[in-house]
Amino acid sequence: MNLSNLQPAEGSTKKEKRIGRGQGSGRGGTSTRGHKGDRARSGSKEKRHFEGGQTPMQRRLPKRGFKNVNRVEFVPLNLGALEALVQKTGTNTFDIASLVAAGVSRASDKIKVLGKGKLASKVILKVHAASASAKAAIEALGGSIELV
Repeated sequence: MNLSNLQPAEGSTKKEKRIGRGQGSGRGGTSTRGHKGDRARSGSKEKRHFEGGQTPMQRRLPKRGFKNVNRVEFVPLNLGALEALVQKTGTNTFDIASLVAAGVSRASDKIKVLGKGKLASKVILKVHAASASAKAAIEALGGSIELV
């Protein structure tokens, strides 16, 4: 057996319907579209969300909550991850560019240091924001945080 003589299994494929090929085909005349009406015409295609004129799902369901358009999204950087970064890179000074280079975030993201995990090294950071517990933990080891 080789690729040139492969075939689908017996009975697994069907012939395609050839519509609009004359009355003798059984699918001539209206070509399976019925008589008149919008769907019988060419160019007729309903939108995916159209439900036949009944109130659509997105209007029937209740709307809840509030989306603040002014919300500032931060990428979290925990102290444990920061310690792992210090061990991996061998440096203890980080700014936005070096954190982007290390794969912590993208250049357009804002970074916030959070206090989860254990930090054992003195680090000097330049980030967008920091929690009070993270700031206390870093300063307890002699490090510093500068907010950009």
